[in-house]
Amino acid sequence: MNPIRLVVADDQKLIRMALSTLAAGEPDIELVAEAADGKAALTAIRDHSPDVLLLDIRMPIMGGLEVLRHIETDPDATVRVIMMTTFDIDQYVFESLEHGAAGFLTKDTDPEFILHAVRVVAAGESLLSPGVTRRVIDRFTRGRHARTGEPHPGLDSLTARETEILGWVATGLSNDEIAERLVVSPATVRTHVGRAMMKLRARDRAQLVVIAYRSDIDIPE
Repeated sequence: MNPIRLVVADDQKLIRMALSTLAAGEPDIELVAEAADGKAALTAIRDHSPDVLLLDIRMPIMGGLEVLRHIETDPDATVRVIMMTTFDIDQYVFESLEHGAAGFLTKDTDPEFILHAVRVVAAGESLLSPGVTRRVIDRFTRGRHARTGEPHPGLDSLTARETEILGWVATGLSNDEIAERLVVSPATVRTHVGRAMMKLRARDRAQLVVIAYRSDIDIPE
């Protein structure tokens, strides 16, 4: 199996060195490039075709959110993005998820969890729980950033079961955890999640969470 190709984009040299050293000790992760600003991050993506990008939200020349928007609108981009910041709660986190970020970490996250995040995201999942990302979503979804009451135009195409599953996805639970609560198989949950993503044209689970909250659907407590 080919190693996960990783790019690290952060304007702090010490952070880049730390993340590079962390990745260097893992046989299944290959650091292919570093970038000190957003423009260099986009160049690294074009030149190296990474699987995962660890992207600082606040950088010079071009910030992480702008980088994310470029990636979102590029039909050839396949890189999965994990946003990173120094702060527990950042005003751009929810918007980052809306524009396709697959996860969010603070820079003081345990090194082993950062590696776990890279592997989870590379496998096509979104890092919504446990840990910081779930806490961030919980905080933002209780505030003015989330519930706009503007239903997604594709919601009418969902079945009742798919809408119910969408609500459970928005809690940050995994497929296995949702299956346990609904007393169904994980495969059944995966099928409904996949259909919801297709109908709503969601890039990943993170965007499903955003759609659920933006649309003000019923989300289990």
